[in-house]
Amino acid sequence: MGKRDDLIAKYASDLQEKCGIAPDMDLLTKVTIGCGPAIYNDDASTVAGSDPTELETIRKNFLMKKLGLPDGDALQQAIDSVIDTYGRSNRNKYRAVVYYMLVKHFGKEAVYG
Repeated sequence: MGKRDDLIAKYASDLQEKCGIAPDMDLLTKVTIGCGPAIYNDDASTVAGSDPTELETIRKNFLMKKLGLPDGDALQQAIDSVIDTYGRSNRNKYRAVVYYMLVKHFGKEAVYG
């Protein structure tokens, strides 16, 4: 297994153990690939759930640009919901896991079709 496969396995484990979600491995793989080289960088591979700048970047660059969602309160509510599900006290919130949960939340799996 390559490094990306190891990371995908780690993300699947987080989804199951920390979030109580049985992951769709095909979608998780596509979301992980979509994150690009960021998954290999310790800082970029995680999300700072308490950093407003970070959350704004997720809202603008991922939800609006990548998933094509219109701006509105629902975006911030979804981000808050995902961070709560992952656990606000959990220091290592992996970007691919957060993105995966947001894709599922909005039913935007087709973006990765």
